[in-house]
Amino acid sequence: MAAIPVHEWTLLDAARAVREREVSSRELTRALLERIDRMNPRINAYITILPEQAMREAAARDEELAAGGARGPLHGVPVALKDIFCTKGIRTTCGSRILHDFDPPYDATVTGKIREAGAVLLGKQNMDEFAMGSSTETSWFGPARNPWATDRIPGGSSGGTAAAVAAGTCFAGVGTDTGGSIRQPASLCGVVGVKPTYGRVSRYGMIAFASSLDQGGPIARTVPDAAAVLGVIAGHDRRDSTSVDVPVPDYLAATGRSVKGMRVGLPREYFAGGLDASVRTAVEKALGALVSLGAEGVEISLPHTEYALSTYYIIGPAEASSNLARYDGVRYGYRTEGAKGLIEMMSRTRGEGFGAEVKRRIMIGTYALSAGYYEAYYGKAQKVRTLLRRDFQEAFAGVDVILTPTAPTPAFRIGEKVDDPLTMYLSDIYTIPCNLAGIPGISVPCGMSPDGLPIGAQLLGRHFDEEAILAAAAAIEREIPLPRVAPEEG
Repeated sequence: MAAIPVHEWTLLDAARAVREREVSSRELTRALLERIDRMNPRINAYITILPEQAMREAAARDEELAAGGARGPLHGVPVALKDIFCTKGIRTTCGSRILHDFDPPYDATVTGKIREAGAVLLGKQNMDEFAMGSSTETSWFGPARNPWATDRIPGGSSGGTAAAVAAGTCFAGVGTDTGGSIRQPASLCGVVGVKPTYGRVSRYGMIAFASSLDQGGPIARTVPDAAAVLGVIAGHDRRDSTSVDVPVPDYLAATGRSVKGMRVGLPREYFAGGLDASVRTAVEKALGALVSLGAEGVEISLPHTEYALSTYYIIGPAEASSNLARYDGVRYGYRTEGAKGLIEMMSRTRGEGFGAEVKRRIMIGTYALSAGYYEAYYGKAQKVRTLLRRDFQEAFAGVDVILTPTAPTPAFRIGEKVDDPLTMYLSDIYTIPCNLAGIPGISVPCGMSPDGLPIGAQLLGRHFDEEAILAAAAAIEREIPLPRVAPEEG
């Protein structure tokens, strides 16, 4: 391992090296902060970098280890968080001007669990504003860039986290996924991203976009690394009414499980028109890897898939319009200056504080919830959501996991789709159904495009059966070895 640069180590290797005193947390943290200094000006993956605090935390982790032992499985390992998780004493912007100087008075549950596990927090990562986007181009802090090719998007909305992991500027990060915002950027940046079952990871202190869809999850360079982080952040939280009280299994052990006899569903609707040829070839190679290990591919149908995108873009914006009503300039966040009266102050604050995509979704959502249209739009979308959920229930009666592409194409160029929201929304066409159904999903690297851009395969599982998709993803990872870190000349 000594021959491998520190920034290319896996999270588990780094954690072991710290525990066994082969390297100190301070040395690891200093190496990654230097890496951030070199890489972040090119990829803009971080909104806030915490060099002094990170070094203090690393020193404390070294002292704790010397005094008696590790706090937890991430002891002394430098990681980072998408800038959507509240961090006490550290600004949390959600990629928006309206929260550009918001200093939360408390930690999100995910933040607390990461700290309790002994990790060192390097900073907060760039994202689409309020997690609304598929390219991290809507951030008020400027677009993040894909480290494999800096003229390309890293995906979104957790694009900063995926880019940071792929560039070797943290060992792992935690993002959020409302319609593909962990899995799609993981695919485009050549890393692993897990969207757990809805309710598996607490949403307390995670700034809301669409409350019935949002879910936090890990982004890492390997499946075992992602499994280790998921094991830290998963679990019931009484402060989140949607958190589910079910046991958290040993996710890391699941990554070594055999896939022999596993039935892998291939939904014909996900392999129809619009799928890039190189993506199809790579996903077929991932299937071949599973079959070579004793799994069986089974063609299935998810007949209501064609309605998923429309359903999502009614439910998501409707919930967003309600959640974002709190940003009014009265209690916290940005407030315009010189307004005459309360109504003008609120109107100008929201007009100046929100970006174009956020405004677009607020207006769509408010319209869908308005008198006379609620049943025609939101009510009907919820009924279609039930049909999509039933599609998956019926499919899982005959298969153990479902294999699909994660994204229809490799990463596109920055600016290519930013003025065409309908085309941009199609970037999440394969990931959205998973959120509507509340099931777990993972993206794992499975190939490269002719242009040298990463491609990911998506695996979907039954509710609270993250173990099955982790086992299958780990098998693909072992059979199709790919670079873990993007080359610096990207």
